[in-house]
Amino acid sequence: MNPQLVLVGGGVRSGKSAFALQLARRLGSRRTFVATARPLDDEMRERIAAHRRERGAELETVEEPFDLPGVLERLGTAPAPPELVVVDCLTLWLSNLLLRGDTPADLAAAVERLVAVLEARPYHVVLVTNEVGMGVVPPSALGRAFRDAAGRAHQRLAPRADRLYLGALGGILRLRPGPVALVTTDGDEP
Repeated sequence: MNPQLVLVGGGVRSGKSAFALQLARRLGSRRTFVATARPLDDEMRERIAAHRRERGAELETVEEPFDLPGVLERLGTAPAPPELVVVDCLTLWLSNLLLRGDTPADLAAAVERLVAVLEARPYHVVLVTNEVGMGVVPPSALGRAFRDAAGRAHQRLAPRADRLYLGALGGILRLRPGPVALVTTDGDEP
């Protein structure tokens, strides 16, 4: 097996998570979903519960808001590793690290560790992320640190991705492999 790294990015509610799940259904039968969200309030707890219901039992769920590289490494060395792992999402993970007090240098080191783990993994990965650098400059230092960390993480991960997708304006664009094309939201290629 030649494990693929698929990066699916885009704006909030662009359809990227649903698209990532459709891709996951085609890439493996033993699937794990790594959730990075933290249930910090009632609204987020309900969102997490709704997402679990949408996924159903077809993916084993692992919740890990902080040590994403560690959980991916452990999955890869398990006696029966998954065939595919969906991570949703990279930017929530970075946000969690930043909000617990990690510095930009800490975030850069965590991303480097993630890159190393992804390069050694024995399974496919569909990594979901938010594109956050297409708007105005955030007014706070924290917002700017988050935007910069996300952009730098994308710059480290995108060149390593076998497939690259961008959700925008209700559609999903395949950026890699070329040529750029609009794909259906159910994961079918044109």
